[in-house]
Amino acid sequence: MIKVINDRITEVAAKHLVKNDPILKPIIERAGLCTIRPHRNYYWELVDAIISQQLSVKAAASIEKRFQELFGSEVPAPEQILEKSVEELRTVGLSRPKANYIRDLAQHIADGKLELNKLEELSNEEIAAELIAVKGIGEWTAHMFLMFCMARVDVLPVGDLGIRNSIKQLYKFDHLPTADEIKQLSIKNHWQPYESIASWYIWQNLDNAPAL
Repeated sequence: MIKVINDRITEVAAKHLVKNDPILKPIIERAGLCTIRPHRNYYWELVDAIISQQLSVKAAASIEKRFQELFGSEVPAPEQILEKSVEELRTVGLSRPKANYIRDLAQHIADGKLELNKLEELSNEEIAAELIAVKGIGEWTAHMFLMFCMARVDVLPVGDLGIRNSIKQLYKFDHLPTADEIKQLSIKNHWQPYESIASWYIWQNLDNAPAL
């Protein structure tokens, strides 16, 4: 059964993690219950994720505003994006690769290759595969989408630098932990089936939780 984070699950998860992982206990007591909740604005979240890659929050917001203004200050439909050339999209401050990525996302949706309204029926692995098929969307973006947009309860973002840095500090690694080491740590400390919520608390340790 596919589980999505809600009020009850955050309470159950907090108790489970306090019981099984003493390292997380003081963070949980300080941070309170996980605030991740699902929302259905999948399309714009993916556009936003592409625009925001490797940019500050301020710079990304500025480009997003100009991007919407290019389409009359609205969130453009995929078909509207495809009517614009790469050069037209670049006038709002997008790099050439990002302009191509946004057009590729629009093309996948317009062609029916990526059916956003059917994602809820799929497993995490199936959703990640669908998203990564779009140029410019990699594993990290897929994990952030699953966690912060769909609020899937059991995502372990092993490639996130914030997670790796925080785990290094909390669990006394002498190096940035690898994906396999993070997976083993999850098993050892019984984060399953609440890996997303455990990850949220690990981010809180350094006050660097990402936003998608």
